[in-house]
Amino acid sequence: MSATLTIRLDEKLDRALTRFARRTGRPKSELAREALRRQLSMARFEEARRVVLPFAEARGLLTDEDAFATVS
Repeated sequence: MSATLTIRLDEKLDRALTRFARRTGRPKSELAREALRRQLSMARFEEARRVVLPFAEARGLLTDEDAFATVS
């Protein structure tokens, strides 16, 4: 099952999307879906980060490097 979403693009964005679609041989709708998936993934990550940050700071994990060193 799929849903339809209609969005308005300004001319510049539409031209850029059209050019990229032609160059890659992919439909504009596929590129838009991929971009939306990535944006939603980043938003979920940032949201999780905001929730976890106070707990990490309390344990002395102040940077991404601190966290990666701890879990590695």
